[in-house]
Amino acid sequence: MNDLERAKEGLNGHTLCLLRGEEVLIRDERGIAPMMALLAEGKDLIGFSAADRVVGKAAAMLFVKAKIKELFAKTISRSAAEFLEKNGLPFSYRTMTEYIVNRDGTGRCPMESAVLSCNDAEEGYLLLQQKLASMRSI
Repeated sequence: MNDLERAKEGLNGHTLCLLRGEEVLIRDERGIAPMMALLAEGKDLIGFSAADRVVGKAAAMLFVKAKIKELFAKTISRSAAEFLEKNGLPFSYRTMTEYIVNRDGTGRCPMESAVLSCNDAEEGYLLLQQKLASMRSI
């Protein structure tokens, strides 16, 4: 069984599973929080295979920035898939949706909205940091 298949299995009951050989990282935070935390910690994620419950464009940018080797998403947005394709990150998914819905179910996810017109993973990361900071100060 390869790393991606093992990461998919590790996703059961969790929001994110990253796997590289014997190194396994499992997270339960919602949204982009797990990847933002790992990147902020400076965790070397190069070459990891990732399985995530929901991948919008914001999360896709974080996976590209982290240099993840391959990705599986239970649900992925069209803009996330396009971004991953343009950046050469192999991915598979169970369901594709037009966009990721916010937690209230009333519109687009604010993180995906924050990076919708951005096409650079580094710039996207900075935009997401700013968006999270502005949401915390409300």
